[in-house]
Amino acid sequence: MLNILAISGSLRAASTNSALIAALARNAPPGCRVTAYDGLGRLPIFNPDDEGERTPLEASALIDAVTRADGVIVSCPEYAHGVPGGLKNALDWLVSRDAAVAKPAMLAHASLRSLFARAALAEIMRTMSFVLCEEMLEIALLGKKPPEVEAVLAEPENRQAMRNAVSAFAEFIRAR
Repeated sequence: MLNILAISGSLRAASTNSALIAALARNAPPGCRVTAYDGLGRLPIFNPDDEGERTPLEASALIDAVTRADGVIVSCPEYAHGVPGGLKNALDWLVSRDAAVAKPAMLAHASLRSLFARAALAEIMRTMSFVLCEEMLEIALLGKKPPEVEAVLAEPENRQAMRNAVSAFAEFIRAR
């Protein structure tokens, strides 16, 4: 069983990215367990002086979750053409650790317009030594209200797209 950690880069209660991550967990193919990370909003702001013995519990939990995962899926919105600060902060807690080194990762997108954030996130993750899968999942959810989001995510073709994307990611992980 592959254990995949899924991280939404949004803290919004009605986040389309978080809805996508939750749907990925519900639609994981056989042999894969997708677990949504829910601690983004509890992470303290990264400070290198707080590493080592002083690492906060919330940051240690993230580091441990990434370390234990066979792969990581990230879905995030675009804020001012960039990666949201909360997600960047989470990634910063991983920079000086081995958790990200050679860790397979895949990007998922709830908006077809987040091109700047995608490029920035891919650059950040490659610099951190994540190994990015070329497979990417896109399901257009931008601007939809929660009931509409759930209806789109429940459509058979989107459920199949999620299973296919996670299956392709699982093959990528196994090939490493």
